[in-house]
Amino acid sequence: MATEVNVPTLGESIVEATVGEWLKQPGDPVKADEPIVSLETDKVAVEVPSPVAGVMGQHAVAVGDNVAVGALLATIEAGGAGAATPTPAPAPAPAPAAPAPTLASSPAATAGQQAPASGDTPAALSPSVRRAVLETGVDPATVKGTGKDGRLTKDDVLAAAATPAAPAPSTEPVPTPSVAASTGRKEERVRMTRLRQTVAKRLKDAQNTAAMLTTFNDVDMSAVIEARTKYKDLFEKKHGVRLGFMGFFVKAACMALKDVPAVNGQIDGEEIVYHDYADISVAVSAPQGLVVPVIRDADQLSVAGIEKTIGDFGKRAKDGTLKMEEMKGGTFTISNGGVFGSLMSTPIINPPQSAVLGLHRIEDRPVVRDGQVVVRPMMYLALSYDHRLIDGREAVTFLVALKNAIEDPTRILIDL
Repeated sequence: MATEVNVPTLGESIVEATVGEWLKQPGDPVKADEPIVSLETDKVAVEVPSPVAGVMGQHAVAVGDNVAVGALLATIEAGGAGAATPTPAPAPAPAPAAPAPTLASSPAATAGQQAPASGDTPAALSPSVRRAVLETGVDPATVKGTGKDGRLTKDDVLAAAATPAAPAPSTEPVPTPSVAASTGRKEERVRMTRLRQTVAKRLKDAQNTAAMLTTFNDVDMSAVIEARTKYKDLFEKKHGVRLGFMGFFVKAACMALKDVPAVNGQIDGEEIVYHDYADISVAVSAPQGLVVPVIRDADQLSVAGIEKTIGDFGKRAKDGTLKMEEMKGGTFTISNGGVFGSLMSTPIINPPQSAVLGLHRIEDRPVVRDGQVVVRPMMYLALSYDHRLIDGREAVTFLVALKNAIEDPTRILIDL
């Protein structure tokens, strides 16, 4: 008797998803509640668990297919095989033998026992991982995955590409460069992930709807750097999390939002909605791209509470375990392009929000202090905002309040 596995309810207003990765192949033993497939929604990846224990049946859809809520994904075949297989170690071995011919013959033979251990056949790799494999030429069978259940991530492939090649790959990659040289220029077409499609649509809608403008300022990071250097060890020892710069900026932004409530508001039809709370969206890096979870009531949190929340978001974004409700809402966004080396940018607002703060890299620059030219660690700040709601005076006032709090962190402590 077979049990059907259908697309679960994915959240409010989400009626469709894309099959991102099959975690179990036909014939694989499956435990109850064990993830069998990863679905990509507009916001996050969702793993669908098996409702029963048994053996993986046939896939009803392929990687890249769009599926609606309630659609059939696969079947789980009931029987003793599902319970008996985990006990003997050799039992799972025949399953990987089928896809082996689709790989290059020599790497399959060389990898030997590594391929069954990782389970990352080309069909099972996520789109971002497959792209990284194609771009770097790394053999996925030779890379140890650090993702959930030992699966490969994009970072694993990039790290393997940056590592000097072992003796084994040197025998087979010899023909590969010659083939590339003989074929000349190449093109590759990769289907956009549902997340990337949604991001593209929302950003373009923001440009089409909002009257966007960006105002710049710079900030001397000397005081924050000094405080971080002085207290980072004690901070980590007490709170179990590293003291970064985002904690200071989130707190400073919350203070500035209280001074300039329009920056924390939004337009709803012919009305303006002002919020007496600050739910700060923070952009964090994930294997499938940037995601923007929300720090709820950030104005009520301490710097330590903010750093813990951001650290948790970053870890779960990399693991793909962020929940959809954690991505909803937000009254103001902070995006830190400085971690990637950005000097200056004009970030795009995240509707229905009315403003976004862009942080950039810190670099030593000459500035004038008390009539003297001195070198200070400076950062450019960029505030993009909807000019329909926020005037230039309010945007500048917000940035100046933020700048004052960062250059004199005592203001954060005494709420000044």
